[in-house]
Formats: sequence, C-alpha cells, structure tokens
Amino acid sequence: MLWIKAFHIIFLVSWFAGIFYLPRLFVNHAMTEDEAVKKQLEGMEYRLYRFITPFALLTLISGLWMYFDYAWSLYAHMYWLDMKLILVGLLFIYHFYCGKLIGDFKHGRNTRGHVFYRWFNELPVLILFSVVILVIIKPL
Repeated sequence: MLWIKAFHIIFLVSWFAGIFYLPRLFVNHAMTEDEAVKKQLEGMEYRLYRFITPFALLTLISGLWMYFDYAWSLYAHMYWLDMKLILVGLLFIYHFYCGKLIGDFKHGRNTRGHVFYRWFNELPVLILFSVVILVIIKPL
C-alpha cells in the first residue's frame, strides 16, 4: 500500500503543477490583443491540459484504491474524510471547468478579464491547503 500512496502523491504533485500554471496562461491570454500570441497561448493551454488530465485521473484511481483498501474501514466514522472527498470533487469540477475555458478562448467566447483569472488561480491553492490539513491533522 505504501507504493500506491507514493504514486498517489507523485500523481497529485504532477497534476497540481499544471493546475497552478494553467490559469496563469488564462491571465496572459485575457490580457493580450496580439493574435499570434493568442494562438500560441491556445496551443500551450491545450497541450498542458492534455498533459495533466491523465495525472488527475491517476490521482483519482490511486486515491480510490487506498480509500477502498483501507481508508473506509479506518476512517468511515470521521468527517475529515468526507470533507476531503468533497474538496477533491470540487477540484475535479475546477479541472474540467478549465477545459471548458480553453474551448472558450479557442472559439473567441471568453468574456472575463485577467483579474478574474488571477482570483480563479487561487482556488486550487485553497483546496490544496485544506486537503493537506485534513489528511495530516484529521481534525474532525
């Protein structure tokens, strides 16, 4: 089980590296007026999203493996695990919403400015802090 936990953390770190950077690309995309730069950013966003999505899925698979193998029986009565799973669900919604935003930029449907994307970029940070605290401290 330690191997699964190790790979789970590796997949998570890889996913988060991209999920932190992708909205920064959105900030730049929302700020630029240059069509060549927009095309370059569209390509970067798409390739990054395609790169991190398998890590998101591998994080989910390895997490579910640990959940069903031992976490459910050990922590089913503790609310921290429920809260963690809710936050992970929100993170997946965030991830797939980023995919929608990539399509919006590509088809010229973006209606938001760079300030929105600067704030949007902070959401996964808050989720990461919360999940790490829940897993390590187990407060509930």
